[in-house]
Amino acid sequence: MVHTPHPDKGLDEGIKLGLGSESDPALTRTGPADMTSLLLRRLALGLVTIWIVSVIIFLGVEALPGDACTAVLERDAQGEVLAKCRDDLGLNAPALTRYADWAVGVLHGDFGMSANGLQSISELVGYRVRNSLLLAAGALSVGIPLAIFLGTVAGLWRDKPIDLLFSTGAIFAMTIPDFVSATILILIFAIWLGWVPAIVITPADAPPLDFFPEFVLAAVVLTLVMIAHIMRMVRSSVIEVMATDYVQMATLKGVPYWRIVLTHALPNALLPAINVIALTIAWLLGGVVVVEVVFNYPGLGRMLVDAVSDRDLPVIQAITLIVAATYVGVNLVADILAMMLNPRLRTHQTRRQ
Repeated sequence: MVHTPHPDKGLDEGIKLGLGSESDPALTRTGPADMTSLLLRRLALGLVTIWIVSVIIFLGVEALPGDACTAVLERDAQGEVLAKCRDDLGLNAPALTRYADWAVGVLHGDFGMSANGLQSISELVGYRVRNSLLLAAGALSVGIPLAIFLGTVAGLWRDKPIDLLFSTGAIFAMTIPDFVSATILILIFAIWLGWVPAIVITPADAPPLDFFPEFVLAAVVLTLVMIAHIMRMVRSSVIEVMATDYVQMATLKGVPYWRIVLTHALPNALLPAINVIALTIAWLLGGVVVVEVVFNYPGLGRMLVDAVSDRDLPVIQAITLIVAATYVGVNLVADILAMMLNPRLRTHQTRRQ
């Protein structure tokens, strides 16, 4: 009597072969202690990166001619007015002392005072960060699931009409600049149809619900760009995974096609897309300057443009650090997820150690 292995067993063995054999002593899997060490190392590297960025930002501001007071006051402002402004902002102290005070304040959530009106930067930035989070949440909640679905369909039906349709649409969305697509949407849905407002007129400190439906067009523009990038990555990953030996073996053994796709192929295909999704999230959370300016949306990107126009150096310094920390933090989370979900990456890290 010939023994026929269970299809799932064959599939599991195929996956194990595809991800690396545990019998190879050079590719032993990491244990909990090794994973903890790797995570701590990545966290330390992220903190060092943020510190280096903070130093570069501070030195860059110091290298600019003049200071925050000469930027906001008249050029011929001298005497007591200029001295009082510098004293209020602490600009008379040595550079090293000012950096230490600024860094300690940042660690406590205090970014100092704005040179334009001497308002608390933390309070000003807080509303803008919340608004950027609101815009990002609207785009991500629709964009990521839709991009994964479209990319999976395009990858499974490679070179078919539906694949050509989705791929052409993605390339079209990626090549159009944000301000062009934003202008087109404003003309169609705000001016011709009158369904939604063209720009946002709600103040930055308004309750989140007051931004609806004004922020809809801005979220749609970001969603289109995000879908295009993530969909193409998912499509390529699905095509690659579906061509692997373990998927072919599972197909020959009679494992249902939908089970191969949903249980084994799709999770592995999503691993390469993690970094793309992470960069997209950081891009959204860091403030999308062009989109926020076109729609007059009071987010972090619009605040950065206003600060540059007003030469408000303390605000520019704070926003730049927040954006840099966002990119470092999101990419750190993506690296951790990749290490936890991808056995090949875990074994590679152990072999390097």
